[in-house]
Amino acid sequence: MTEENQEKEFFKPYRRTAPWRWPVRILKWIFGLILVFILLILIGIGGVVGYYKSIVNQKPGGLAVTHHPSELLSKVDPFIGTGGVPWVCAYNSPAATTPWGMVRLGPDTASMLLDIRGLNSSGYYYGDNKIIGFSHNRLLGADAFDGGNFRIFPTIESRVEKLRSADRSTPFSHKEEIAFPGYYAVRLPSEQTLVELTASTRVGFHRYTFSGNENPHLLIDVSSSLGDARTKEGKVRIVPASQEIEGSIVNFGSFSGRYGGLNVFFVARFNRPFAEYGTWSADGFESGREEAEGDSLGADVAFEGENVETVVEVRLALSHVSIENARLNLDTEIGDDINFEQVLEEAKQAWEEKLSLIEVEGGTEAQQRIFYTALYRTLQMPTLFNDVNGEYLGFDKQIHVAEGFQYYTDFSLWDTFRTVHPLYNLIVPEVQRDMLVSMVEMAKAGGCFPRWPSGAGYTNCMIGTPADIMVTESYLKGIRDFDVETAYSKMRQTALDGKPEGTKFAGRGGLESYLNLGWCASEKMSKALGKTFEYSYADWALASLAKALNHPEDAALLSEHAKNYQNLWNEETQFFQPRSSTGEFQAIEPLQLSYTDSEGFLTDDFVEGSAMQWRYAIPFDPEGLVSLFKDRDYFIEELTAFFEGSTKEVGKWNPGPCYWHGNEPYIHSAYLFEAAGRPDLTQKWVRWILENKYSDDYVGLDGNDDGGTLSAWYVFSSLGFYPIAGSTKYEIGSPLFDKATLHMGEAKLEIFADNQSPQNVYLKEVRLNDQPLENYSFDHADIAGGGTLRFTMSGEPSKER
Repeated sequence: MTEENQEKEFFKPYRRTAPWRWPVRILKWIFGLILVFILLILIGIGGVVGYYKSIVNQKPGGLAVTHHPSELLSKVDPFIGTGGVPWVCAYNSPAATTPWGMVRLGPDTASMLLDIRGLNSSGYYYGDNKIIGFSHNRLLGADAFDGGNFRIFPTIESRVEKLRSADRSTPFSHKEEIAFPGYYAVRLPSEQTLVELTASTRVGFHRYTFSGNENPHLLIDVSSSLGDARTKEGKVRIVPASQEIEGSIVNFGSFSGRYGGLNVFFVARFNRPFAEYGTWSADGFESGREEAEGDSLGADVAFEGENVETVVEVRLALSHVSIENARLNLDTEIGDDINFEQVLEEAKQAWEEKLSLIEVEGGTEAQQRIFYTALYRTLQMPTLFNDVNGEYLGFDKQIHVAEGFQYYTDFSLWDTFRTVHPLYNLIVPEVQRDMLVSMVEMAKAGGCFPRWPSGAGYTNCMIGTPADIMVTESYLKGIRDFDVETAYSKMRQTALDGKPEGTKFAGRGGLESYLNLGWCASEKMSKALGKTFEYSYADWALASLAKALNHPEDAALLSEHAKNYQNLWNEETQFFQPRSSTGEFQAIEPLQLSYTDSEGFLTDDFVEGSAMQWRYAIPFDPEGLVSLFKDRDYFIEELTAFFEGSTKEVGKWNPGPCYWHGNEPYIHSAYLFEAAGRPDLTQKWVRWILENKYSDDYVGLDGNDDGGTLSAWYVFSSLGFYPIAGSTKYEIGSPLFDKATLHMGEAKLEIFADNQSPQNVYLKEVRLNDQPLENYSFDHADIAGGGTLRFTMSGEPSKER
């Protein structure tokens, strides 16, 4: 992911006119390949590959524990999407958590070679065979390192001195590992420990069962972080009288580092008195020392070992406000009278309640596992950010109180507005309402709506103003209990006048060019074509909101701006191409991927993709898109070739320049066939994606899950319909299950797929509330009060409509 305000404007003129860059680049590649080749020879290619396969071929679930999931929770596999090729990993984690929980308590791992850490930005990589401890927070599905704080490592007396070093690790096997929603467990043989984890919303609950008679130790790395993130200004204090440790750090992660760091406070309470204790810092470990400060510090607490086994439990609460609030979170959510089993049961019930909002019947066991794991992933992030007393750290770095709502952060909006928030509008509108209020509060404190807010600040990650689309859709679908006029005013200003002075939001870069020319001029900025597309999409949505709020002049103006994407269409080449401020189209290579064009020589105007992929990145105006092509048949032919150029492999190391399901701007592309009068091809390719771009193994997805975006695509498409984000429209696809029931508050939508089978991917007929759907789409109002959607499936495509 890229940050708009880090554009290298100075070098851009040379990218298209400096042929000497290519020989230099090729020499760099050759040199790098030579080094890799030498390394592989030295360590033995076959041995490395074989050892890696021996790790990933291990299956979790063999660990004998006393806790088990319910029938519904057993359909979720938290290990899906935790491995594969690192740069296209889904970046998910088996961490124990609750829906949208502040705490995501899970294992952090290191690789078998060179002790590499962070191959999965959420902390846990399935191809690793070493655990470096258990930390309490992380982003999920995002290519960003944040969290990994207050990592706890269990060990025994004979090993503790060696393991106080920062590079501590211990081997583990997937065979002795298990996870289900709200629970994670693993056996660490070298530490003679069974680790069990569960969580409430703001508190992580650890249980360590040590075998043997050595004194157990817990090492609390106060300054821990994930990947290349870092922490500073740490403080730790051991309080033996209350069997507690408290402390704080300032986290500088991929995102939190962009706005000056994020304060994180903790209080940890233990079930046993300390037999020994001490702290370490830059000057080393000192036994008996209760306090330490610095950028690298932690605590070591030991307990009296019993003859057979010793159980040590830790409750660790987080806060972004204060140590006092962390202690309040701890006392409120997991008091001393609440045991591990009770906390786990409450976590299981929370997940049972949310996952039962959609019931599916039929399909294979693997399809149900993929579905419920996908639904689980969509309900993990954003992150609840306020403490139990309502206090939270705002974008103005002041303490605010959430009254009448829960405050959320960590919105991967450039991605999630497309699928996740449309799903929330259907099944958890009360949560979506709180998220809308949260974003309004961010705009009040920071001046603008964010596009990727994380923690307590703007990250300015990606491009555009996707909040415009998310807010509009929620309002149009009936979520009205938020300050929509303030929201509209803030979004309108950013779209038409520019960001207000003093805000740390990057805004719409190149807005002046966009408004005056009708496109973002390529020589004046990076990502010019991508920005034009994203601004057009946002303006299209804002026009609908302006109309709904009775601002007709704004609605008319924004509707005109929504057509700006068309100004980049080159009729001669039949591609969208960047344009200069004088109107000249800039050269493109349609199959050149930005991922392999590291200098942006040919793809500087695109964002995470190729010109071929961005050719179809117009979900909001499919009819307008089709009309740009020389004729309808040509559009169908080209879009078909786009899909046929894709690969069946999930999580392939090289995504390719054609359809790749791992990038969001065009993941709607299969539904574009309907605008060209070929719904049968939508049905064919939607089913192809469902069957070929998702799996129930450690790879699982075709790229980063991006806060549940790819997972929510699966949820919608397997049900047989898909949202056009920013509107009230749903497109019909090809359902995967015999029956599905969506519980939408007091309403219920029942979906039936008659004559369903793996071969019957086409629709013979679709009826909504017993009325035939002729246009293969419907409006949210048609199902808001519940109803019945019935598909009659066939093995033969129907005629064109």
